[in-house]
Amino acid sequence: MGWLILGVLLWGVSHEFKRLAPGLRASMGNAGKGLVAVGSLVAIWLMVKGYKAADPTPLWQLGDWARYLNNLLMVPAVALMGVGRSKSRLRGMIRHPMLTGVLVWAVAHLLVNGDLPSLVLFGGLGVWAVLSMLMINRAEPDYVPYTEGSVKGDVRLAVITVALFVLIGGVHAWLGVNPFSGGA
Repeated sequence: MGWLILGVLLWGVSHEFKRLAPGLRASMGNAGKGLVAVGSLVAIWLMVKGYKAADPTPLWQLGDWARYLNNLLMVPAVALMGVGRSKSRLRGMIRHPMLTGVLVWAVAHLLVNGDLPSLVLFGGLGVWAVLSMLMINRAEPDYVPYTEGSVKGDVRLAVITVALFVLIGGVHAWLGVNPFSGGA
């Protein structure tokens, strides 16, 4: 469990480096971006290693309805991950689309993974997303929404979302965890 906790913490610290130490991060230039990238990759490796090695102590188990709700929630979670780079009208409605997507992803996965390692992984990343939104709002209070969205951008986002949702489901199934027949 230690590797998993360390991975979640490293993820949060590496992603919040520019807010936690803005002067140091600014002085590093592109090397700072590289450090964040390396930190993120190491964090992912630690989270995967720690999650696989952790004892799956059960905490809760919801009914089959949770799997269906998980899959339903994953569609907007996938869409939100791409909204910030899209030219959709939705981009102007949500200040933190990617972080909101992480939060929706975390909640969806907690519905179907009621064990301690899942609580640490998905719960930890969900908490990180909320804290990150709060830190950004505090550091940058003058938010100006995107106003150039179009129906064409909405359609493009929807098509990409469906394609990625199917791809992600396929990768899950290939890895041995079929989200459409149990677990996630």
